Amino acid sequence: MKAAVLKSFGSPLAIETVPDPVPGTGEVIVDVVATRVLSYANEVFSGARKYALDLPVIPGPGGIGRVRAIGPDATRLAVGDWVFCDPTVRARDDVISPDITLQAWSARDEGGLRLQKHFRHGSFAEQMMVPTENVKRLGTITSEQATQWCALGTLLVPYGGFLAARLQPGETVLVSGATGNFGSAAVSVALAMGAACVVAPGRNDRILADLVRRFGDRVKPVKLTGNENDDRESMKRAASGPIDCVFDIMPPSVGTTVVRAAIMAVRPYGRVVLMGGVGMAGGAGLDLPYPWIMRNCITIHGVWMYPPDAAGRLIALVRAGLLRLEEYEATAFDLDHANDAVAHAAANAGPFKLTVLRP
Repeated sequence: MKAAVLKSFGSPLAIETVPDPVPGTGEVIVDVVATRVLSYANEVFSGARKYALDLPVIPGPGGIGRVRAIGPDATRLAVGDWVFCDPTVRARDDVISPDITLQAWSARDEGGLRLQKHFRHGSFAEQMMVPTENVKRLGTITSEQATQWCALGTLLVPYGGFLAARLQPGETVLVSGATGNFGSAAVSVALAMGAACVVAPGRNDRILADLVRRFGDRVKPVKLTGNENDDRESMKRAASGPIDCVFDIMPPSVGTTVVRAAIMAVRPYGRVVLMGGVGMAGGAGLDLPYPWIMRNCITIHGVWMYPPDAAGRLIALVRAGLLRLEEYEATAFDLDHANDAVAHAAANAGPFKLTVLRP
């Protein structure tokens, strides 16, 4: 099969013919029809993000495709099924605290790296091998629709955060990082889950106005000034009531001041979800006052990805019409132009934009 291979950090992807994957028990082979190219893929491939990734590797976390072959322990899947390949792979020998790897992308620790050595290759290829439990049926779609369904991979990240925070219909949410790719996805997911109001702070007036245009007056935009106290008060005023949940998805390049301003806007007994990258690129870590957390009974959830059943539930939200994949504008590349796709993704990293490979 044809695949794009990362042989060393800092080198372009090599388009090569490699052996087809062979399934064993607990594994499924999927013909990849479409897979998203993350906006920061160039930072991973250059080594700038210092992700734990065992090279050489066929990269690509997750994708949309059709089942080619199943193992003997699959009882519901059938050859030809349209599926989403969930990249969050968990070891099967510890259900309480499993080692985790993001297939062909990164590992959390040494255990995750060991897991990565088996489920190592990803979706930048004509076929990929996936754990059986990571193959989620989509129902009937067309090959053209597969491109749009790649948005699932982006939407699942904030969905996992809101599940951890037990977001309830009618609550008020603040999305810190709302004008980014994952942050704008968080706005749409929160609304689909029944949030009455989503406070959306940011510096880009055009993107803030676009969020209101897309989703209506349940979105409350806030123009950030950089003054921590003033920005916090502006967020509270925009909410017109207590903020039940703050979701942070700010990237590593952002300083701690703007993140803390948003987090500390949450109400007493409120919940905070941390899914961003503050501190990952070095520099100061997030400093939150111990007395404020304790006296206000604040719950802080650190969340990496989402639970195993999240993809099925998110697919159901899409099928019910509560979450619109049509919000996403997709640009597709074939596998021979994988390096062009990586460059395009970096240059077009805005809200509701998808760069997709179609092997």
